[in-house]
Amino acid sequence: MTAFLVVLVIILFGVAVMQMGKIFEMSRPATNTSEIANDKDNNTQGWLMLAMVLFIYALSAFSFYEWGDVLLPVSASEHGLQTDQLFLISMIIIFVVGIITQWLLHYFAFKYRGQKKQKALFYADNDRLEFIWTIIPVIVLAGLIIYGLFTWSDIMNVDADEDPLVIELYAYQFDWRARYSGDDNTLGEANVRLIEGVNQLGVDASDPYAQDDKIVNELHLPKGRKVLFKMRSQDVLHSAYMPHFRAQMNCVPGMITQFAFTPNMTTADMRADPEMKEKVAKINKIRTENNLALAVEGKELLEMYEFDYLLLCNKICGTSHYNMQMKIIVEEEEDFNKWIAEQPTLATVLKQ
Repeated sequence: MTAFLVVLVIILFGVAVMQMGKIFEMSRPATNTSEIANDKDNNTQGWLMLAMVLFIYALSAFSFYEWGDVLLPVSASEHGLQTDQLFLISMIIIFVVGIITQWLLHYFAFKYRGQKKQKALFYADNDRLEFIWTIIPVIVLAGLIIYGLFTWSDIMNVDADEDPLVIELYAYQFDWRARYSGDDNTLGEANVRLIEGVNQLGVDASDPYAQDDKIVNELHLPKGRKVLFKMRSQDVLHSAYMPHFRAQMNCVPGMITQFAFTPNMTTADMRADPEMKEKVAKINKIRTENNLALAVEGKELLEMYEFDYLLLCNKICGTSHYNMQMKIIVEEEEDFNKWIAEQPTLATVLKQ
């Protein structure tokens, strides 16, 4: 690796010297008039500018057509509808402005291309134009920022009257654990210094609030009830990322972060969604084709895909970062209550 880096540095140094040589050459007075662009060169460059903007438009349209289905499906959380709306409005503004300005850039480069008999007009400034193209972006961006701040405030402010279900998400290299707050809906105190034996999360067993806490490695959420996640990290910076719920929050060693949302689609609901069914069928078609090749080679076949919500780590936290996944099951509250009742409490686990 060291030898490769040395060779790479030498190559980059050589490229830098070559570029500097070109800069010095360009700064010298012109001695060969044949290097000055003529009308034919300018016409060629002008038409190429028009062709380029049309190519950009065609490539964008093709990308939407070909890969539009890889975007996330409808949000499975209530606040996700707000963030998706904000994202959609922002993208519409960006695309409209981008399409117009890109066309003007290339069209003006074509229209005002150099011509032998054409003399450029020196136009010093225009205060009115400067004001217009400055104030319009200011107003639009200010509107988007204010809209975003209100949306963020609505998402992050948790009303105590909502009685959210409190769950801790505990991140460590390279896995997740979830701790439910039990019947009192209050998490017991925890500290990484208390990690020992089966107490993998360092929960303070002497804290009365910790006695009914329940630690699991599969996350179950009740549909229609707000869930408040308290997040901790044992070692490095992780990021709790739940894309289908439009939720993400860093898990920082030494502190507790939080994020709340209300699931509005069960796992079964999402699996029955026509768009999701189409995506699953597409994935399984690819896996079936790959299995034909694997069978010929005598290798292990791929399992058919079935949709599940996932908790992922969205920080590159080490060599097995890709393994940090936890299955999330959203179910009706009755089913959730039945499942959580079957899980052993921390006090029971520590006594075993």
